[in-house]
Amino acid sequence: MILLFALLYLLIIAAWLLVSFFRERRKTDRLEKLIRDLPEKYLLAEVLPPPSDVVEQRYFRVLKEVSRSAIGSVEAARRDKEDYCDYVERWIHEMKTPLTACGLILANGGDVRKLKPELRRADNLTESILYYARLRTAQKDTQIKRFQVSEVMEEAVKSQMELMIASKMRVETEGGFEVYSDSKALCFMLKQLLINAAKYCPGCLVRLSARGGVITVEDNGIGIPSHEISRVTQRGFTGTNGRRLGGSTGMGLYIVKELCQRLDMDMKVESQLGAYTKVILTFQNLTKM
Repeated sequence: MILLFALLYLLIIAAWLLVSFFRERRKTDRLEKLIRDLPEKYLLAEVLPPPSDVVEQRYFRVLKEVSRSAIGSVEAARRDKEDYCDYVERWIHEMKTPLTACGLILANGGDVRKLKPELRRADNLTESILYYARLRTAQKDTQIKRFQVSEVMEEAVKSQMELMIASKMRVETEGGFEVYSDSKALCFMLKQLLINAAKYCPGCLVRLSARGGVITVEDNGIGIPSHEISRVTQRGFTGTNGRRLGGSTGMGLYIVKELCQRLDMDMKVESQLGAYTKVILTFQNLTKM
């Protein structure tokens, strides 16, 4: 009797193990089929059937969290790629303008005074897209050193002299202070602000002043509508003035804002339509000392 009960018990255990084996095998086969059919493997948790086992439910919740995190990262990377491609496309269209102008100037005798502003525009556009491409690795490209802000202001003005002459702008610089930061990045930011002034308000007066850790760039041009001031630093935003004049990528102030964040600086834009536009750059580390 003991042997009979032992044999019966072993048969029951063997039957249970056999049924469990085929059930688990069926589940793993279904899982492998789901993986093979999925174009994006990280979406597996989104199509898995809900588990019934307590342990499986805990693993399922963990897998769900991992899947959601992966989906968020993939979507963010996809948006960045689309934005980058969109910017490159707009940059190419805008780059055609100075190149076409240079071709026409050369075809009509090659006036150097007319050629220089167009070459400067092409150079500015090239520098802009290079800085945009480096934004993700800005820490690697950043070179912090001590310098005089007044010297960087003069360098930025001098580099855009052709554009300012062509747009009949007047520029005044005053003040200065010493700071530890990236002089090359600061020069690029100031050049972008001068380029915007030359583009949107030709013939205006631009004042660059520096004191107490604050750089102010102010013009007496057309100004910005009040409802657009908070959006001018958004990626790709061109605004009313950009759409009216055309040929704007909407990336200049966005890149300036991003560089400010990486250099521990604050950026503030103030404007009144038809009166002025003022951009205030503040060095946080210097003002806290």
